[in-house]
Amino acid sequence: MDWRCSARCVTSVAGAMTPARLFLDVGSPYAYLAAERADALLPGAVWEPVLLGGVFRANGRSSWARTPAREEGMREIERRAAAYGLPPVVWPEPWPGDMLTAMRAATAAKALGAERAFLLAALRLGFREGRDMSDRDAVLDAARLAGLDADAINTAVDDPFVKALLRAATDEAHALGVFGVPTALVGDQLFWGDDRLEDAAAAAGSAPAGGAGAGA
Repeated sequence: MDWRCSARCVTSVAGAMTPARLFLDVGSPYAYLAAERADALLPGAVWEPVLLGGVFRANGRSSWARTPAREEGMREIERRAAAYGLPPVVWPEPWPGDMLTAMRAATAAKALGAERAFLLAALRLGFREGRDMSDRDAVLDAARLAGLDADAINTAVDDPFVKALLRAATDEAHALGVFGVPTALVGDQLFWGDDRLEDAAAAAGSAPAGGAGAGA
């Protein structure tokens, strides 16, 4: 697979379609909540896979899931999922985990124009079925669900070019001011948190404003 050609072609087409971008990592339950609502609130947005751990390192932050706020945060996510009409959240074990392989796979999927399908499949496996998305077999199952060649994705996650694409995407997100996921970029405005999607939609002219912001 020539990832270099695929990445150039998809990026240029996506950039022409819409200025809205949605930054996601499959290890974030807030990203799961946002992904389930994104098509309704930000139709046509470009889904951007980034490595949340890399964003955290760049900003000197860490996950709330490793703090005393973990249990209350998990209950809040469960309440939101119910309010959105989503199935009950099933928490992976362990969680949080190392999403490097999963996000390299998402980057390869993006080069093939299948980032939305892969990210949604991986997030649903993680937070509907409780699959550990740090496990390569789970990542390859997400690839299959997204209609991708699992053998090609298995090779791609070790490809130096794919690794460099993910680093570049994460570095770009940090440079833009992204410090967590989900984050929506509409024009030059950043909206961090699942419940800022309404505000992002309002900025994009597709829905009324609302929400106060929560994310990883």
